[in-house]
Amino acid sequence: MVRSALRERASRDGDDGSGGSDGSGGGVGEDGSRGGGVRGEGSRGGGGEGEAGRVPGDVELRVAASVTQLGMVARLIAPALAAQAAGHQLALPLAGVWWQDVVGGPVPLSVPAPPAGLAASAGQSASAPPSAGATQAPSAGHPPDPLVTLLEEVITPITAVTAGLAPVSPRVLWGNVASAINGAASQVARARPDLATNAWATAAAVFQYPRLSTEPGPPGPSFRRSSCCLIYRLAPASRGGAYCGDCVLRDRR
Repeated sequence: MVRSALRERASRDGDDGSGGSDGSGGGVGEDGSRGGGVRGEGSRGGGGEGEAGRVPGDVELRVAASVTQLGMVARLIAPALAAQAAGHQLALPLAGVWWQDVVGGPVPLSVPAPPAGLAASAGQSASAPPSAGATQAPSAGHPPDPLVTLLEEVITPITAVTAGLAPVSPRVLWGNVASAINGAASQVARARPDLATNAWATAAAVFQYPRLSTEPGPPGPSFRRSSCCLIYRLAPASRGGAYCGDCVLRDRR
């Protein structure tokens, strides 16, 4: 039943590009932005088929598992990294995080209410500095504690379970995590240019986590991961090579 659900979700994610790694969905563009990267032309819906005419049974299990894990970890990493870049710490304990199992689109996520200080500062203008007592951006090589906890207590178990459900390489799954971190920093930098330096510094620090330290190059707009999330295999045959912007395969075409 779990495998069927993975295939069902992936069949939709591949059609609308919502397997994105920035926490909001969409395929990665050349500049790190994401938006419908593998949407097929002449697609159709209804009858249990996705927009590109894919039925869940046609989706490879390893592709379904990878795309689902990517979407899930991206939704978890994005708010934590954004809060850190803004000078705050947002804890996302496994027991306090809830999600809805929907088909297609970003995973609806509920997280614990932020501390009073963080909630109060949320009403500041975009140009306002972080509130008093806010944390500073981390130095390279020292991942922020909340993000380390998130990686160890939430992301790692999700990744391990995914690897146990389907024949997908841990390298691919941890590449998904790296892509999610880079995508989240890219979104923060684009939405809040005043926080761009903090966002990229936070991403660079998190990349020092042992399971991520083998990724080539630092995070940034030109980042290329060391593996492929496999979502290109959901693209219609006419759209061969519909790779994400940070995919290792883009440079091999």
